[in-house]
Amino acid sequence: MRSFIFASERRATVPLALAVLGAICLTASAAAADYTAPRKFGRGLAGMTTSFLEVPGNMVAETHAHGVAEGIPLGFAKGLGMIVVRTPVGVYETLGAPFPVPDGYRPIIRPEYPWGYFEERDKRAEIDRGGYDRTARRDFR
Repeated sequence: MRSFIFASERRATVPLALAVLGAICLTASAAAADYTAPRKFGRGLAGMTTSFLEVPGNMVAETHAHGVAEGIPLGFAKGLGMIVVRTPVGVYETLGAPFPVPDGYRPIIRPEYPWGYFEERDKRAEIDRGGYDRTARRDFR
C-alpha cells in the first residue's frame, strides 16, 4: 500500500512539472523589448532543458540561407555545437538571473530561446559580443 501512495505522488508531479515548463515557455516567448530578471531566469531554464532544439533549428535556418544540400549538414553540425554553448549559458543565466549582467539582462545568445529559429526565417545563431547595433540585420555569408 505504501509503494502505491508514492507511485501516485510521482505520477502527479510529472504533469505538474510539464505544466510549469509549458507556462514558462508560453510566457517566455512574448516579444517584450525589456528584459527582466524573471525573463532571464526563464531563458536560462529554457536553455538548459530545450537546447536539443538547436539541431533542428539550425538545420532550418541554414537550409533557408543556403539551400537543402548545404543547409542540412551544416545546420546539423552547427546545432550540435550550439547545444554545447546553450546549455552552460542556460546554467549561467539561471544562476545569474538576479544580476543585470550583461547590461539590462540582455540575452547572451541569439535567438533568445532555442525555438526562436522557427519563429522567423532569417534568424541565425549568434553570440552577443556587445558593442554593435542589435537592431540591424546581420549577414554572416
